[in-house]
Formats: sequence, C-alpha cells, structure tokens
Amino acid sequence: MSVAIVVNPMSGGATARQGRRRAELASEVLSAAAEEGDVFVTDRRGHGRELAAAAVRRGARLVIAWGGDGTVNEVASALVGTSVALGIVPSGSGNGLARELGVDRKPQRAILDALRATSRTIDAGEIAGHLFFNITGVGFDAHLAACFDRDATGRRGLSTYAKLTLREMWRYPSATYRIDGREVRRALLVTVANSGQFGNGARVAPGARLDDGRLDVVVFEERSRLGAVATIPSLFLNRFDRARGVSMWQTEGTVIECDHPMTFHVDGEPQAGGTRLVVKVHPGALRVAVK
Repeated sequence: MSVAIVVNPMSGGATARQGRRRAELASEVLSAAAEEGDVFVTDRRGHGRELAAAAVRRGARLVIAWGGDGTVNEVASALVGTSVALGIVPSGSGNGLARELGVDRKPQRAILDALRATSRTIDAGEIAGHLFFNITGVGFDAHLAACFDRDATGRRGLSTYAKLTLREMWRYPSATYRIDGREVRRALLVTVANSGQFGNGARVAPGARLDDGRLDVVVFEERSRLGAVATIPSLFLNRFDRARGVSMWQTEGTVIECDHPMTFHVDGEPQAGGTRLVVKVHPGALRVAVK
C-alpha cells in the first residue's frame, strides 16, 4: 500500500521557490526510505481534501499533510472514518494540532517519523456540519481568523497574529450568547477545543486531550477591555484557566446560540454561520501517525 504526501506550497507565507522545494524534498525522502508513494501539490482551497480522498480510493495506507492547520483539516476530513492514517509536516502560521501531537518541525524528520509510526486514534469535533481536529469557536478568535484570512499584506506567522490581535482587541465588541440555554454576557471568546492550543504555544484549554472522547468549552467574559488585553500573556504561560472571567467545562456536545448570525472558525479557517451552532464530538474518528 502506498503513501501520499499532499503539499501546500504557500502555507506559512512560503515563496514559490520554497513551495517547489517542499515537493522535491518530499519525493527525495520517500525515495530514500524505499517507500512507494506520490507527492501532490495543492493549488486552491479545498484541493487538499480532494487529493486525500483520491488517495484513500487508491488504497493509500498513509496520507501526509504538509502545510498549516487549514491543510491538515482538509486532508484529515477526507480520512475520518477510514483506516488510513494522517501524518503531518507542519509549515503553517500556528501549527496547533502538530504542536499538540509533538510533531517534529524539521520536514524530513516529520515525514520519516510518520512513515515509521504506529498509528493511534484521536477524536474529531464537528460544528455546523464542519469537522475540526484542533479548535473551533465564535467570538474574538473567529473574528481574528477572518482578519488573518483577508490580511492584505500576505505575511503569515506569529508576528502578523500578534499585530492583528493588538489592533482588533480594541475594536471588537463582546456579545451575549446562550450555551445550552445558559446566558453568557460580554463574552469575548467562546472556544470549543479538541486540543489544548490555538497554535504557537498559546494554550487556551490546558486540560484538553485529543483522545478523551470529549471537547472542552472555554468561555471568556470580559470585565474590562484593558483587563482582557492583560490576560493575553496567560495563554503562553499555560495559565489561561486561572484568568479572571474564564470558565471551562467538558462536554460531548453543545449548542451555541446568538441573536445575530455568527462567524465561527474551524481550525483557524473562518466560516459564516447562523444564529444556532450545534457542536459534537466523534470519538476516535481519525488515525494519526506520529512518533
């Protein structure tokens, strides 16, 4: 059975030359490891899902996603419910799932580890019919994902996220939501986490586990905007669960409602939603090949 490597040549703000080199390196590693496989390069949003689904139909045993959280989401979505395992070569702006799984940041090492790993299962989440594997949410994180998606500079990475966060934090209005009928006022953040972090080491749900059959709901109700800004460092110090205004609980499913249509994100990719979002977990839905 063969291996497929799906490469996003532009993830993380890579140049065209760097993108071509990714595909070349992937082929070189497969050849050196004496592995039968193919390398595919995405050219549009959603292409990764199509390529991964085709690899499954051809009988691949492993599909490796080389890209950021969006590419990983596309590839993983095509593998859910199959026996085909997901490998990851992280090259995005946040790499939340890869970081949570402990994937090596060196591409050659990440590919070799995936080829040699014994696969295990992790959970998948679903919101409004969209699968996620790392984190979903409404509120400021979804707003930030939308800003990042349309950022005119085209620059990716932690510095762009930091710039947008500081700029948008002062502009973004908090909102009132109903979560399973419970009213939450002045909420900046309603996050549902399968893993513990957004990416770049920002841990929003320190207690989340990828294979516990549950999702972690994180709500941040602001007391003041200055106080909200002051909580940002706690994300990187693994103390967000102790911040004032933060509440967390585990669930197998939840319903988020609002009086106006909500923007939400799935693994950092923004989506337009309605006034009611149904979230649920699919335990053990995805096989991953990590060392």
